[in-house]
Amino acid sequence: MSSTNPLPGPRGWIVWSLRVTATVHLAGVLAQAALAGLFVTGDVDLLTWHRDNGGVTHSVLYLQLVASILLWRPGRGPGWPALAGLGLVVLETGQVVFGQSRILALHFPLGMAIFGLSAVFTAWTWLAFRRAA
Repeated sequence: MSSTNPLPGPRGWIVWSLRVTATVHLAGVLAQAALAGLFVTGDVDLLTWHRDNGGVTHSVLYLQLVASILLWRPGRGPGWPALAGLGLVVLETGQVVFGQSRILALHFPLGMAIFGLSAVFTAWTWLAFRRAA
């Protein structure tokens, strides 16, 4: 009896779409932290950059969610990345609302949580499915 999985794993383009979108999203999140730090130190012009980068980063997260769904269906991969992507969408939507409302007591720690979760998710995309890519 063969010990191999009878179902093929996710196709390489699905894995790569998830890796690329997760990596670009993580880079955007890192840029958000850098821009916020520079804004807080007195460069008020960077608040506009922070806002604009946040919009782009949030948009990339929706692409990451689509890639996560494709990994699950039709890719026959795990479903938890789609749920994690949806969770990040919810968290980042709250992040945008808190930032626009200037509720910094929630905006700052939520940004740190989003960075940590995004970093773990991105690392997982590069460590998992090594043969599929």
